Amino acid sequence: MSAATALYTPQVLALATSLSAYPADPGLPRHGTARSVACGSTVTVGLALDPAGMIARIGLSCHACAIGQAATAIFAAAAIGTTRDRIAAAQSALAVWLGGGDELPDWPGLEAIATARGFPGRHGAILLPWKAALAALSTAPPRG
Repeated sequence: MSAATALYTPQVLALATSLSAYPADPGLPRHGTARSVACGSTVTVGLALDPAGMIARIGLSCHACAIGQAATAIFAAAAIGTTRDRIAAAQSALAVWLGGGDELPDWPGLEAIATARGFPGRHGAILLPWKAALAALSTAPPRG
């Protein structure tokens, strides 16, 4: 089996195409972008929060390989109803796991891209949605 076949499974490709369920929305009050230095991939996340500070709406713009797109779809599928602290903890755990840690982080769906752990050139793209969401959550919403 070639490396590409092992990496770009039908499940990964299906996740990548599922991003259309989260279209970019310039009307969302918070936006953040993250870019991978290694591959140049970018993800922009737009968010709206509910009164309790949980993510209520999400919009995405993703310019990445299929692994980065799949990671972004995995992020988006579980982001609604979550908080900044949960996203930060997941991003940190994901970085540790990608670096050789034993436990797959507690974020639904990550097993679909687990094979990408063996491809360090894809690690930056995998982390992008969490980094972009944290950047969005660090911005103040517009007044008015």
